[in-house]
Order: sequence, then structure tokens, then C-alpha cells
Amino acid sequence: MSRTEGHGGERSGNGGSLGHRVPDLGALELLLAVARVGSLGRAARELGITQPAASSRIRSMERQLGVALVDRSPRGSRLTDAGALVTDWARRIVEAAEAFDAGAQALRDRRDSRLRVAASMTIAEYLLPGWLVALRAQRPDTAVSLLAGNSTAVAERLLAGEADLGFVEGLTVPSGLDSAVIAHDRLVVVTSPSHPWARRRRPLAAEELAATPLVLREEGSGTRQVLDAALGGLARPLIELSSTRAVKAAAVGGAGPAVLSELAVGEELGMRRLVRIPVRSVALARDLRAVWPTGHRPTGPARELLSLTRS
Repeated sequence: MSRTEGHGGERSGNGGSLGHRVPDLGALELLLAVARVGSLGRAARELGITQPAASSRIRSMERQLGVALVDRSPRGSRLTDAGALVTDWARRIVEAAEAFDAGAQALRDRRDSRLRVAASMTIAEYLLPGWLVALRAQRPDTAVSLLAGNSTAVAERLLAGEADLGFVEGLTVPSGLDSAVIAHDRLVVVTSPSHPWARRRRPLAAEELAATPLVLREEGSGTRQVLDAALGGLARPLIELSSTRAVKAAAVGGAGPAVLSELAVGEELGMRRLVRIPVRSVALARDLRAVWPTGHRPTGPARELLSLTRS
């Protein structure tokens, strides 16, 4: 006897998967409602469908099962003996489906109760606070944690499953991540008012900027990646610091020229604590991106935060 004969053969002859042989939940819920209220019309109203649609669903279920389930008369609808038996089975299926749905909702609630964000320094310091305030208004029960670091560290956090959504400032999207551009930014060269560059009458040449030791972010930062690519290389840093605020403080204190995001230096330029130095023949624009692991589009609070970055 082959494996397809006997009991196994009988099962395979029943028409394929359970999805084709077992009525859907909507039909089973309708049958339970008919049993409860004794009327197809009242059952239809209870479930928010029309009576013709309910009749069609019952007929379709009867054809699928090969038995009559409901006797219809002017006095109402009554289950047949087979219909009563199927109703008992349907009740167990619907109860199991309700338990499944409750479990799935519990998983969603647990997922939505927290949001782990990883962001490069400029975005973390100057853009994310506003976005997170807006998210808090929409989701007051979601606990948010923010991990700030350079763009390389953000990618590592996402790929290790330690963050749900990331934000980076570099030229390219790290391998293994999908992205969406959320904003545009420009880097500017700044010095303290006492620096000789602050008294220049002509824009700085790109070659001179590349050859000058600067106060810089560490390797792996988006700001440094963009600057290095735009100039084709950099001199050894005058000072290397791990945050935008630290670089800005060093420049304000007269340590030397620095290159920072426009987002970071607006107040200092307005108060003349820093001076912007024009540079010719070099493009220092960049895109700011949201990133997430490839194939795992943000869901829940991560998706809502992503939408807030574009509003």
C-alpha cells in the first residue's frame, strides 16, 4: 500500500487544505447568531450585514459542508440536526479564535509599550526632542529610550536588534538597512570671532580647508564622512570629540575652526559667538535619513514616529 492510500489517502481526497474545507469565521459567527436569536434577519442585523448577504453566506456554507444547516420559514429560522451539531463545533472554533485574537492583541500591546530609538548626534540633539514630544502627545503610555551615537553605532544597534528605529546623517545607507530621507541639512565652517579666518574678505578655498587641522567629530560620524568625501581627505584633526555639543563648545572657546550642522549653530551665529566662514567650490549638503533593518518596515510607535518626522 502506498503512503497516499488508506487513511492518508482518504484525507488527501477531501479537497486540499483546511482553508478550503472549513467555513470561515464570519460564516461560523453568523450560524451561532442564528442559533442564538432564532432569525436569520435578526442575526444579520446583529452582525451588521444585509439579510441577502446572510442568506448567501449560509447557502455557501451548506454547499461547502454538503449538509443543510438552517430551515427557514415565515416564523423564523431553525437549525437542522446537522446545523445544531455544526454549531457546537463552530462555538469551539470561535472561542479559540477569540483567544488567539486576545493573545495577538497582548503581543501588540507589549510591542507598543516601548520604543527604542538610536540616532546620530545632530539629529538626537536638535531634531528628535521635538518629534518625541509630538509622539508623547499621541502615545502617552509608550516608554521611549534614546541611544545617541555616531552613524556607524546607530547601524550596529539596529542590526543587533537593540533599536526599533534609527536616524543617520552619513552619505550612504549602511549595509543591511532600508531608509527614507526625512530632512536635508548643510554643514558650515565656523570659528570664534577671534580666529584669523573671521576677518577674511574672500571665501576659503576647499584646498585650504582640507589642509587645516580642524576640531572634528570622531571617525564613523556622519558629519565627518560628508566632510571627508566633499574635500577628498582631511588633515589630522586638531581635536577629535564624540559629540556635536563638544565640538561646538571647543570652537566657541577658540580652540580652532570646526565644521558643524546648520541645525547646531544657529543660536551661536546669531549671538556672534561663532562666525560662519564661506567656502568656495565645495558642496556640504547632506540628507538626514530614518533607517531600519532591511525588510522590516517600522510598525506601531516606530511607524508613528517616522510619520511625525515628515509632518
